[in-house]
Amino acid sequence: MNSFILQILRKFDKLSKESARGILANIVDDSDRLKTALDSINVGILVCDSNHRLLLTNKFAERTLSIKHYEHSNDCVWMVIEEELVSGFIQKTLSDGDKVEGYEFEINGRCGITRLLSLTVLPLVKHYKVTGSIILVENITKRRSKEAKMHRIETLASLTTLAASVAHEIKNPLASISIHIHLVKKILKRMLEEFAGEKESFDKMSRYLDVIDEEIQRLNDTVVDFLFAVRPMELTMLKADINQFLESVVNFIALELEQNNIRYKMELTPDLPFVKFDDRYMREAVFNITRNAIEAMSEKGGLLTVKTRKTDTDVIISITDTGAGMSEETQLKIFEPYFTTKDTGTGLGLTLVFKVIREHHGELNVYSKLGEGSTFNITLPIPQIDGYLLDYSDGI
Repeated sequence: MNSFILQILRKFDKLSKESARGILANIVDDSDRLKTALDSINVGILVCDSNHRLLLTNKFAERTLSIKHYEHSNDCVWMVIEEELVSGFIQKTLSDGDKVEGYEFEINGRCGITRLLSLTVLPLVKHYKVTGSIILVENITKRRSKEAKMHRIETLASLTTLAASVAHEIKNPLASISIHIHLVKKILKRMLEEFAGEKESFDKMSRYLDVIDEEIQRLNDTVVDFLFAVRPMELTMLKADINQFLESVVNFIALELEQNNIRYKMELTPDLPFVKFDDRYMREAVFNITRNAIEAMSEKGGLLTVKTRKTDTDVIISITDTGAGMSEETQLKIFEPYFTTKDTGTGLGLTLVFKVIREHHGELNVYSKLGEGSTFNITLPIPQIDGYLLDYSDGI
C-alpha cells in the first residue's frame, strides 16, 4: 500500500462523501487496470500468502493450470490446481521452502495435445521479509518447437556447405569404378568361353564382382540422396485437394499394409480448402513417413491412421502409427542428416521429408512416446486470396 493511500486513510474521517467516493473510485480504477494488465500477459502469475493460500492469479494461469474457484477459500494453492503433476510439484516446493527457476513439465491436454510448461517459484518479499510466494507459469511449447526447427535448418545449411565440396568428388570415382567392373565382366565372359574347365573359378570371380557392383550402387544411391537433400528443388506448385491426394497414397500402399498385418483408418475432414503442393515431392515425403510407420509396426502389426484438419491459416495432415515409438532424445535428432535407428539406411530419409515440407513453406513436427507409437504432423499453409485496392477517383 503506497504512502498516498496511507495518508488518505489517516484523514478519511474528515473527507466529505463526494471526496471519499471519488478517491475510492480512483483506487478501484487502478485495481481494475492492474488486473487487466495481469490478464493480458502470456505468463501465468499466482501470488500466495505465507500459509500458501492463493491470493491472486491471472487468466493465463487459470486456463493453463485449470484452476478451480479459489476466492474466500482456505485451501492451499496446490489444492485448487487440477493439473496433478504441477500440483504435486508446487506442494513439495512450497512445503520445503525451495526456490525453483524454469522447471519444465510435459502436460497432456484433453485433446491429446502435449504442452511444455516452465514453472518458477520465488519468495514474495515485502520490507525485506518473506510474506509469501509468487509462481510464474510459461507455456514454452512453441519456443521449443522453434528452437528445434532452427536447429534443423542450421544442420541442413551446414550439410549444404559440405555437399558442395564432397558429393561430386565421391560420385565421379564411383561411376568410373562401376564402368571398369562391367568391362572386367565382359573380359571374364570371353575368357570363360576359351577356358571352359575353369568355370567354377570364373563363377566365383563373377559373384565377387557382383557384390562389389551392388555396394557401388548402394554408395551411389547414398550420394544421390545426399545431393537431393542439398540441391534447391524446382517445385511445380498446383492447388489440389489434399484429401484426394492422401487417399491415392494410401490406396497405393494398401497391399503392403495388408502384408504386414497393418490396418488403416482415414479420418479426413470434408470440404477442406485446396492447398498448393508439388505432387511428386509431396508424394515422396508422405511415402517416406508411411514406410517408417510400416517398419515400426512390422513385427506385430498395428494401425495406421491418416487424418486431416484445418485451422484459420493451415491444413494439417497427421500420420499416426501404433509402433514402438521414440524417446525424447531420438525425437530431437530424427530430422538430422545421417541419424538413423535402423540397421541399414542412409539416415537421410526424414531429412529429405523435412526439406520437402520446408520448401512448401510448411512445418513438420513429430510427437511420440516409447511403446505408444508416433504421430507426424505436416502443416501446409492455405493460399491467401489476394486483395485488390479499389481505384480512387473524385466523385466516388
